[in-house]
Amino acid sequence: MDTLTSLKVFRRVVESGSFVGAADRLDLSTAMVSKHVMSVEKRIGVRLLNRNNRGLSLTEPGKLYFERCKAILDDLEETELELGALGSKPRGTLRVSCPSWFANQRVADLLAQYRERFPEVFLDVTFEDRMVDLIEEGYDAALRVVPGADSLPADLIARPVKSLPYFIAASREYIRRNGAPACPAELASHDCIAAGSMDSWVFDGPTGKIQARARIVQRFRTTAGVPHAVAAGAGLAPLPLTLFEDPAFKDVLVPVLTEYPLPRTLYFAYAGRRYVPLKTRCFMDFVLESAGSGLPRGVPGLQRGGPQNVRRSELGTGSAA
Repeated sequence: MDTLTSLKVFRRVVESGSFVGAADRLDLSTAMVSKHVMSVEKRIGVRLLNRNNRGLSLTEPGKLYFERCKAILDDLEETELELGALGSKPRGTLRVSCPSWFANQRVADLLAQYRERFPEVFLDVTFEDRMVDLIEEGYDAALRVVPGADSLPADLIARPVKSLPYFIAASREYIRRNGAPACPAELASHDCIAAGSMDSWVFDGPTGKIQARARIVQRFRTTAGVPHAVAAGAGLAPLPLTLFEDPAFKDVLVPVLTEYPLPRTLYFAYAGRRYVPLKTRCFMDFVLESAGSGLPRGVPGLQRGGPQNVRRSELGTGSAA
């Protein structure tokens, strides 16, 4: 079997903690992963892994071999990156992680433009809200919308792309039935919908930061399902402003509490390496260049306290629940 491939498989098995985990990450069968590890052990004549019902563990020779193997593969990767940076055109597979709500036509158009400009790059894009481990999971870059750079892992380099504040969203029907909250504290008496594990939200108010607890009645593991629940009248939720102008929601969703945005910034994040692949650098430059057009943007005309702020009496006579 190919020695270099077997070394990479062995490293992934150790880092994953199982043959199954390594197989998933490498897109190989578990049996093939096992064959690669046995090939390494047979070639050097030493058992590297202890296998039992409780899992895997490195033998003493295995610990030494793993550290040397990791150093060799890291050096090889650095060399390849350095040589790749000398090329005139970006090429290869570019794996990117994006928030779930980026799966829309505007971002699709942006990726199509990148493809036209760099046809030798194969884009492999995942839309999910979890914070992926770029190095462990083999991603080249991530687009992340967070309150600040300190919300991202310390081992990443994060370039701010643009401000993308969130606002509390409601359906017109919900406001007709229940009225609109006048301040963040009133969210405790409204039905609210959360993405992830959050039970309170931090707002940027006229006089500073405000943290308010919400009465969560529905919870989604990704942001993608939240606007549909809000549009159905199930409750209130913070949503990125770009969704208010999405054709599917712009006649249904309205922003409330516009004096109190939830500050967010879009970051382009990548692993802190000495040599960044040309494909990654070109994609980062493209994203920064496109920040004013193709990437998600705010609702035109929505300013703090602006005309789109929904008052209690505007859409109905109900009072806050």
